[in-house]
Amino acid sequence: MNFSLFAIAFLGVFSLLNMYISKRLISKLDIKDSTKRYLKIFLIINFIGIIGYMLARYYVNIPSWLYFLLSLPIGILFLLFCTAIIYDISNVILQKTVLSKTRREFFKKSLDISSMAVATTLSAKATYNSRFVELEKINIKIKNLKQSYKIVQLSDIHIGGIIDAAFINEVVQKVNKLKPDIVVITGDLIDIKVQNATKPLNELKGLKSKYGTYFVVGNHEYFHGIDEIIKAVKSLDIRVLENENVYIGEEGKGFNLAGVYDVMGYRVGHHLPDLSKALQNTKESPTVLLAHQPSYIQMIEDKVDLLLSGHTHGGQIYPFRFLVKLQQPYVSGLHQHNENLQIYVNKGTGFWGPPMRLGASAEISEIILEA
Repeated sequence: MNFSLFAIAFLGVFSLLNMYISKRLISKLDIKDSTKRYLKIFLIINFIGIIGYMLARYYVNIPSWLYFLLSLPIGILFLLFCTAIIYDISNVILQKTVLSKTRREFFKKSLDISSMAVATTLSAKATYNSRFVELEKINIKIKNLKQSYKIVQLSDIHIGGIIDAAFINEVVQKVNKLKPDIVVITGDLIDIKVQNATKPLNELKGLKSKYGTYFVVGNHEYFHGIDEIIKAVKSLDIRVLENENVYIGEEGKGFNLAGVYDVMGYRVGHHLPDLSKALQNTKESPTVLLAHQPSYIQMIEDKVDLLLSGHTHGGQIYPFRFLVKLQQPYVSGLHQHNENLQIYVNKGTGFWGPPMRLGASAEISEIILEA
């Protein structure tokens, strides 16, 4: 994937959002022209922050406090855009409503104040929410499983910037307290050059479980040197499942754990997912498959009982959930896909972009496979 093209498209979209907010929200507020000018200057500064974020994430090492400040503008702009759409629709309805001039001016003033107050409050709340990783407990019944197993799933940690060694250490301590049988990491572990991720990666050596830790790549691993990342993860004594499977548990009482490369492989032309290869020589026991994106469920015909995925972040910032739903069949939680296949989608243990979460908390998934 050409990062330059991605950056141009990314910044192009956000410049259009900026223009919409300026013309359809700020310009229509009943406030002093000088205040409008200050708000538009804020939009420009916010956009410069987004450019700074792109540079900091991929090219420049900066202090974590500065990275935090540069991460916020993406979320702020998105929430302002959502507010602008609602404001625009409400304003059109208000103008078409039969009201006296005095009442219309009152409601217009109320709309102006409430719109800006809501945007500010939601931005602050979303930033506050990003500090917490919640434990999600799920019990899943699996056909023909002889005994129960505890899987702890992590996903979409996105090491880099604010997601540092201290964050990973805290996650590791929480996982170890659960005393899992196995730990699985379903992609998007690293979001920077692997040589800059040594300290946080080393914290993963502290993960403890009965049968070990297993990892499959996500789409973001393809952006930062997938072979180097796989090599680095293997050095942590974490098993990377590259279109392959292992048997977990005692002979005849356990389950097959399989993993595939991400569907991003189809776009870049290497490290393609291959389910047939991943399921070769599986034993006559239930099968749990690790695949980063929920959309991979469309490739599964049989032989899999449970798919564990991530990628969606649960939408991360709530209105974005509806856009994610256009691309992915499932956004979060447990779903019965068909008679034989279930899927659980982790909302992400970290975050991408802005340190914000609204209506989609970060999670560590404690999954009990029930006989």
